[in-house]
Amino acid sequence: MKISALGEFPLIERVAQRLPPYRNDVRVGVGDDVAVLRLDDQRYQLATCDIQVEGAHFLRHSITPYQLGRKAAAINLSDIAAKGGMPQHFLVSLALPPDTEVSWVDALYDGLCEEAGQYGADIVGGNMAKTDGPIVVDVFLLGQVRQEEALLRCGARAGDLVLVTGWLGEAAGGMALLLQSDLAVGKEEAEQLLAAHLTPTPRVGEGRAIASKRLATAMIDLSDGLSSDIGHICDESHVGVRIWADRLPVSRATRRVAELTGRLDWALALQGGEDYELCFTAPPEAERELAAAVKEATGTEVTCVGEVLPEEGDRWVQVPDGGEIPLKREGWDHFRVEA
Repeated sequence: MKISALGEFPLIERVAQRLPPYRNDVRVGVGDDVAVLRLDDQRYQLATCDIQVEGAHFLRHSITPYQLGRKAAAINLSDIAAKGGMPQHFLVSLALPPDTEVSWVDALYDGLCEEAGQYGADIVGGNMAKTDGPIVVDVFLLGQVRQEEALLRCGARAGDLVLVTGWLGEAAGGMALLLQSDLAVGKEEAEQLLAAHLTPTPRVGEGRAIASKRLATAMIDLSDGLSSDIGHICDESHVGVRIWADRLPVSRATRRVAELTGRLDWALALQGGEDYELCFTAPPEAERELAAAVKEATGTEVTCVGEVLPEEGDRWVQVPDGGEIPLKREGWDHFRVEA
Protein backbone atom coordinates (compact mmCIF):
# COMPACT_ATOMS: atom_id res chain seq x y z
CA MET A 1 0.00 0.00 0.00
CA LYS A 2 1.21 3.49 -0.83
CA ILE A 3 0.78 6.35 1.64
CA SER A 4 -1.39 8.16 -0.91
CA ALA A 5 -3.96 5.39 -0.43
CA LEU A 6 -3.64 5.45 3.34
CA GLY A 7 -3.78 9.21 3.95
CA GLU A 8 -2.05 11.53 6.41
CA PHE A 9 -3.91 10.81 9.63
CA PRO A 10 -4.15 7.03 9.26
CA LEU A 11 -0.40 7.09 8.54
CA ILE A 12 0.19 8.97 11.81
CA GLU A 13 -1.92 6.40 13.66
CA ARG A 14 0.05 3.58 12.05
CA VAL A 15 3.36 5.13 13.09
CA ALA A 16 2.07 5.70 16.64
CA GLN A 17 1.24 2.00 16.99
CA ARG A 18 4.86 1.07 16.24
CA LEU A 19 6.33 3.30 18.94
CA PRO A 20 7.41 2.02 22.38
CA PRO A 21 5.33 2.97 25.46
CA TYR A 22 5.61 6.57 26.63
CA ARG A 23 7.56 7.62 29.68
CA ASN A 24 5.35 8.52 32.62
CA ASP A 25 5.83 12.27 32.07
CA VAL A 26 3.94 12.25 28.74
CA ARG A 27 0.41 13.66 29.06
CA VAL A 28 -0.28 13.92 25.28
CA GLY A 29 1.86 12.35 22.59
CA VAL A 30 1.68 11.39 18.90
CA GLY A 31 -1.53 12.31 17.12
CA ASP A 32 -1.85 15.80 18.55
CA ASP A 33 -0.11 18.82 17.03
CA VAL A 34 1.50 19.49 20.42
CA ALA A 35 3.21 17.09 22.80
CA VAL A 36 2.21 17.86 26.39
CA LEU A 37 4.87 16.81 28.92
CA ARG A 38 4.86 17.15 32.71
CA LEU A 39 7.59 19.64 33.59
CA ASP A 40 6.90 19.71 37.34
CA ASP A 41 3.92 19.53 39.69
CA GLN A 42 2.46 22.77 38.33
CA ARG A 43 3.51 23.15 34.69
CA TYR A 44 3.41 21.34 31.37
CA GLN A 45 6.13 21.64 28.77
CA LEU A 46 4.63 22.06 25.30
CA ALA A 47 6.53 20.95 22.19
CA THR A 48 5.48 21.33 18.57
CA CYS A 49 7.03 21.33 15.11
CA ASP A 50 5.79 22.22 11.66
CA ILE A 51 7.36 22.25 8.24
CA GLN A 52 7.14 24.43 5.14
CA VAL A 53 8.14 22.64 1.93
CA GLU A 54 8.52 24.58 -1.31
CA GLY A 55 5.93 23.42 -3.82
CA ALA A 56 3.69 21.87 -1.15
CA HIS A 57 3.25 24.73 1.33
CA PHE A 58 4.57 27.74 -0.56
CA LEU A 59 5.59 28.92 -4.01
CA ARG A 60 8.77 30.97 -3.99
CA HIS A 61 7.44 33.46 -6.55
CA SER A 62 4.28 34.07 -4.47
CA ILE A 63 5.79 34.77 -1.04
CA THR A 64 8.80 36.80 0.06
CA PRO A 65 11.35 35.13 2.34
CA TYR A 66 10.42 37.62 5.07
CA GLN A 67 6.76 36.60 4.79
CA LEU A 68 7.74 32.92 4.77
CA GLY A 69 9.75 33.42 7.97
CA ARG A 70 6.82 35.05 9.69
CA LYS A 71 4.42 32.34 8.54
CA ALA A 72 6.74 29.49 9.55
CA ALA A 73 6.93 30.95 13.06
CA ALA A 74 3.22 31.80 13.22
CA ILE A 75 1.93 28.31 12.49
CA ASN A 76 3.97 26.91 15.37
CA LEU A 77 2.92 29.75 17.67
CA SER A 78 -0.68 28.87 16.77
CA ASP A 79 -0.22 25.32 18.04
CA ILE A 80 1.04 26.59 21.41
CA ALA A 81 -1.86 29.05 21.52
CA ALA A 82 -4.31 26.17 21.04
CA LYS A 83 -3.17 24.67 24.35
CA GLY A 84 -3.50 28.02 26.14
CA GLY A 85 0.28 28.20 26.45
CA MET A 86 3.03 30.76 26.22
CA PRO A 87 5.76 30.24 23.58
CA GLN A 88 9.40 30.22 24.65
CA HIS A 89 12.13 28.83 22.40
CA PHE A 90 12.36 28.13 18.65
CA LEU A 91 14.77 25.87 16.78
CA VAL A 92 14.93 26.23 13.00
CA SER A 93 16.27 23.70 10.48
CA LEU A 94 16.77 24.60 6.82
CA ALA A 95 17.42 22.47 3.74
CA LEU A 96 18.71 24.82 1.03
CA PRO A 97 19.97 24.45 -2.54
CA PRO A 98 23.57 25.77 -2.79
CA ASP A 99 22.53 28.51 -5.24
CA THR A 100 20.16 30.11 -2.71
CA GLU A 101 20.99 33.79 -2.24
CA VAL A 102 22.37 34.68 1.19
CA SER A 103 20.04 37.69 1.20
CA TRP A 104 17.10 35.26 0.94
CA VAL A 105 18.22 33.53 4.14
CA ASP A 106 18.75 36.90 5.84
CA ALA A 107 15.19 37.99 5.03
CA LEU A 108 13.78 34.62 6.15
CA TYR A 109 15.38 35.06 9.57
CA ASP A 110 14.21 38.66 9.75
CA GLY A 111 10.67 37.35 9.46
CA LEU A 112 11.24 34.50 11.92
CA CYS A 113 12.75 36.83 14.52
CA GLU A 114 10.06 39.47 14.17
CA GLU A 115 7.19 37.00 14.53
CA ALA A 116 8.82 35.18 17.44
CA GLY A 117 9.69 38.41 19.22
CA GLN A 118 6.12 39.67 19.17
CA TYR A 119 5.17 36.82 21.52
CA GLY A 120 8.24 36.83 23.77
CA ALA A 121 9.95 33.84 22.12
CA ASP A 122 13.53 33.52 20.88
CA ILE A 123 15.47 31.34 18.43
CA VAL A 124 18.05 29.20 20.22
CA GLY A 125 19.31 26.74 17.61
CA GLY A 126 18.61 24.53 14.64
CA ASN A 127 20.42 22.97 11.71
CA MET A 128 21.26 23.61 8.05
CA ALA A 129 21.73 21.11 5.25
CA LYS A 130 22.23 21.06 1.48
CA THR A 131 19.50 19.81 -0.82
CA ASP A 132 19.14 19.52 -4.58
CA GLY A 133 15.38 19.57 -4.17
CA PRO A 134 12.96 22.18 -2.87
CA ILE A 135 13.65 24.50 0.04
CA VAL A 136 12.52 23.11 3.40
CA VAL A 137 11.95 25.25 6.51
CA ASP A 138 11.37 23.06 9.58
CA VAL A 139 10.52 24.87 12.82
CA PHE A 140 10.35 23.46 16.36
CA LEU A 141 8.88 25.41 19.28
CA LEU A 142 8.79 24.90 23.04
CA GLY A 143 6.26 26.54 25.34
CA GLN A 144 4.74 26.20 28.78
CA VAL A 145 1.31 26.26 30.41
CA ARG A 146 0.05 25.80 33.94
CA GLN A 147 -1.47 22.35 34.28
CA GLU A 148 -4.86 23.60 35.44
CA GLU A 149 -5.09 25.96 32.43
CA ALA A 150 -4.02 23.54 29.69
CA LEU A 151 -6.69 22.97 27.06
CA LEU A 152 -6.64 19.62 25.25
CA ARG A 153 -8.84 18.11 22.54
CA CYS A 154 -10.47 15.57 24.83
CA GLY A 155 -12.69 17.62 27.14
CA ALA A 156 -15.71 18.58 25.03
CA ARG A 157 -19.07 17.47 26.46
CA ALA A 158 -22.53 17.07 24.97
CA GLY A 159 -24.38 20.36 25.29
CA ASP A 160 -21.25 22.50 24.94
CA LEU A 161 -21.20 25.23 22.32
CA VAL A 162 -18.58 25.44 19.55
CA LEU A 163 -16.90 28.85 19.33
CA VAL A 164 -14.27 30.34 17.02
CA THR A 165 -12.12 33.46 17.04
CA GLY A 166 -11.91 35.92 14.15
CA TRP A 167 -12.91 35.31 10.52
CA LEU A 168 -12.98 31.97 8.72
CA GLY A 169 -12.11 31.45 5.06
CA GLU A 170 -9.83 34.46 4.58
CA ALA A 171 -6.68 32.40 4.01
CA ALA A 172 -8.50 30.37 1.35
CA GLY A 173 -9.62 33.64 -0.19
CA GLY A 174 -6.02 34.82 -0.27
CA MET A 175 -4.92 31.61 -1.96
CA ALA A 176 -7.64 32.10 -4.58
CA LEU A 177 -6.27 35.57 -5.32
CA LEU A 178 -2.75 34.18 -5.77
CA LEU A 179 -4.06 31.58 -8.21
CA GLN A 180 -6.38 34.03 -10.02
CA SER A 181 -4.81 37.47 -9.83
CA ASP A 182 -7.42 38.96 -12.18
CA LEU A 183 -10.31 38.52 -9.72
CA ALA A 184 -12.17 41.83 -9.39
CA VAL A 185 -11.49 42.45 -5.71
CA GLY A 186 -10.79 45.89 -4.23
CA LYS A 187 -7.27 46.76 -3.10
CA GLU A 188 -8.04 46.82 0.65
CA GLU A 189 -9.96 43.56 0.50
CA ALA A 190 -7.20 41.90 -1.52
CA GLU A 191 -4.57 43.06 0.99
CA GLN A 192 -6.70 41.70 3.84
CA LEU A 193 -7.02 38.26 2.25
CA LEU A 194 -3.42 38.00 1.09
CA ALA A 195 -2.19 38.93 4.58
CA ALA A 196 -4.38 36.19 6.08
CA HIS A 197 -2.78 33.65 3.75
CA LEU A 198 0.83 34.86 3.68
CA THR A 199 1.29 36.17 7.24
CA PRO A 200 -1.42 34.69 9.49
CA THR A 201 -1.84 35.98 13.04
CA PRO A 202 -1.35 33.34 15.74
CA ARG A 203 -3.95 33.77 18.48
CA VAL A 204 -1.55 33.53 21.44
CA GLY A 205 -3.22 36.29 23.46
CA GLU A 206 -6.64 34.89 22.69
CA GLY A 207 -5.56 31.42 23.78
CA ARG A 208 -4.24 32.76 27.07
CA ALA A 209 -7.44 34.72 27.68
CA ILE A 210 -9.55 31.59 27.10
CA ALA A 211 -7.31 29.29 29.16
CA SER A 212 -6.97 31.64 32.12
CA LYS A 213 -10.75 31.66 32.63
CA ARG A 214 -10.73 27.86 33.04
CA LEU A 215 -14.22 27.65 31.52
CA ALA A 216 -13.53 26.15 28.08
CA THR A 217 -13.52 22.37 27.77
CA ALA A 218 -11.43 21.71 24.62
CA MET A 219 -9.53 23.72 22.01
CA ILE A 220 -7.72 23.35 18.67
CA ASP A 221 -6.33 25.74 16.08
CA LEU A 222 -7.80 25.77 12.58
CA SER A 223 -4.92 24.78 10.34
CA ASP A 224 -6.64 22.20 8.12
CA GLY A 225 -10.13 23.77 8.09
CA LEU A 226 -13.00 23.72 10.58
CA SER A 227 -14.61 20.71 8.90
CA SER A 228 -11.46 18.68 9.55
CA ASP A 229 -10.16 20.14 12.80
CA ILE A 230 -13.43 19.96 14.75
CA GLY A 231 -13.30 16.24 13.95
CA HIS A 232 -10.18 15.90 16.10
CA ILE A 233 -12.08 17.29 19.09
CA CYS A 234 -14.96 14.91 18.34
CA ASP A 235 -12.59 11.94 18.08
CA GLU A 236 -10.71 12.70 21.28
CA SER A 237 -13.81 13.70 23.28
CA HIS A 238 -16.04 10.90 21.90
CA VAL A 239 -18.79 13.32 20.93
CA GLY A 240 -20.60 14.53 17.83
CA VAL A 241 -21.14 18.06 16.53
CA ARG A 242 -23.57 20.22 14.59
CA ILE A 243 -22.16 23.29 12.79
CA TRP A 244 -24.52 26.11 11.84
CA ALA A 245 -23.37 27.27 8.40
CA ASP A 246 -25.22 30.58 8.51
CA ARG A 247 -23.38 31.58 11.71
CA LEU A 248 -19.85 31.05 10.40
CA PRO A 249 -18.00 34.40 10.58
CA VAL A 250 -17.23 35.30 6.96
CA SER A 251 -15.79 38.70 6.06
CA ARG A 252 -17.04 40.84 3.20
CA ALA A 253 -13.76 40.23 1.36
CA THR A 254 -14.18 36.45 1.59
CA ARG A 255 -17.79 36.68 0.42
CA ARG A 256 -16.60 38.62 -2.61
CA VAL A 257 -14.04 35.99 -3.58
CA ALA A 258 -16.57 33.21 -3.04
CA GLU A 259 -19.00 35.01 -5.34
CA LEU A 260 -16.38 35.52 -8.05
CA THR A 261 -15.15 31.90 -7.91
CA GLY A 262 -18.60 30.32 -7.82
CA ARG A 263 -18.26 28.91 -4.32
CA LEU A 264 -20.53 29.06 -1.29
CA ASP A 265 -19.03 31.46 1.24
CA TRP A 266 -19.91 29.19 4.17
CA ALA A 267 -18.25 26.24 2.42
CA LEU A 268 -15.09 28.31 1.95
CA ALA A 269 -15.14 29.13 5.67
CA LEU A 270 -15.80 25.52 6.65
CA GLN A 271 -13.26 23.80 4.43
CA GLY A 272 -10.64 26.43 3.54
CA GLY A 273 -7.88 25.78 6.06
CA GLU A 274 -4.86 27.82 7.18
CA ASP A 275 -6.94 30.36 9.09
CA TYR A 276 -5.06 29.63 12.33
CA GLU A 277 -8.02 30.85 14.34
CA LEU A 278 -8.92 29.04 17.57
CA CYS A 279 -11.90 26.71 17.83
CA PHE A 280 -13.00 25.85 21.34
CA THR A 281 -15.91 24.33 23.22
CA ALA A 282 -17.56 25.60 26.39
CA PRO A 283 -20.82 25.28 28.33
CA PRO A 284 -23.54 27.70 27.15
CA GLU A 285 -23.38 29.68 30.39
CA ALA A 286 -19.68 30.45 29.77
CA GLU A 287 -20.08 31.82 26.23
CA ARG A 288 -20.50 35.50 27.07
CA GLU A 289 -17.77 35.57 29.70
CA LEU A 290 -15.24 33.92 27.39
CA ALA A 291 -16.15 36.13 24.43
CA ALA A 292 -15.86 39.24 26.60
CA ALA A 293 -12.49 38.12 28.00
CA VAL A 294 -11.04 37.57 24.52
CA LYS A 295 -12.44 40.87 23.24
CA GLU A 296 -11.08 42.82 26.20
CA ALA A 297 -7.63 41.22 26.05
CA THR A 298 -7.08 41.27 22.28
CA GLY A 299 -9.92 43.01 20.43
CA THR A 300 -10.76 39.76 18.63
CA GLU A 301 -14.38 38.75 18.20
CA VAL A 302 -15.64 35.30 19.22
CA THR A 303 -18.55 33.66 17.37
CA CYS A 304 -20.70 30.70 18.36
CA VAL A 305 -20.92 28.39 15.32
CA GLY A 306 -22.30 25.11 16.60
CA GLU A 307 -23.11 22.68 19.37
CA VAL A 308 -21.60 19.46 20.70
CA LEU A 309 -23.80 16.35 20.32
CA PRO A 310 -23.79 13.17 22.45
CA GLU A 311 -22.99 10.58 19.79
CA GLU A 312 -19.41 10.38 18.50
CA GLY A 313 -20.37 9.62 14.89
CA ASP A 314 -23.16 12.23 14.77
CA ARG A 315 -21.60 15.11 12.76
CA TRP A 316 -23.71 17.54 10.78
CA VAL A 317 -23.74 20.87 9.04
CA GLN A 318 -27.03 22.75 9.26
CA VAL A 319 -27.07 24.63 5.95
CA PRO A 320 -28.68 28.08 5.55
CA ASP A 321 -31.98 26.71 4.19
CA GLY A 322 -32.45 24.74 7.42
CA GLY A 323 -31.57 21.30 6.06
CA GLU A 324 -28.69 19.18 7.33
CA ILE A 325 -25.86 17.46 5.49
CA PRO A 326 -23.11 15.22 6.90
CA LEU A 327 -20.01 17.05 8.10
CA LYS A 328 -17.19 15.58 6.06
CA ARG A 329 -13.50 15.98 6.72
CA GLU A 330 -12.68 18.01 3.64
CA GLY A 331 -9.71 19.94 4.97
CA TRP A 332 -6.07 19.47 4.02
CA ASP A 333 -4.47 16.00 3.80
CA HIS A 334 -0.83 15.99 2.68
CA PHE A 335 -0.95 12.59 1.02
CA ARG A 336 -4.37 12.68 -0.58
CA VAL A 337 -4.32 12.26 -4.35
CA GLU A 338 -7.01 14.29 -6.10
CA ALA A 339 -9.22 12.30 -8.46
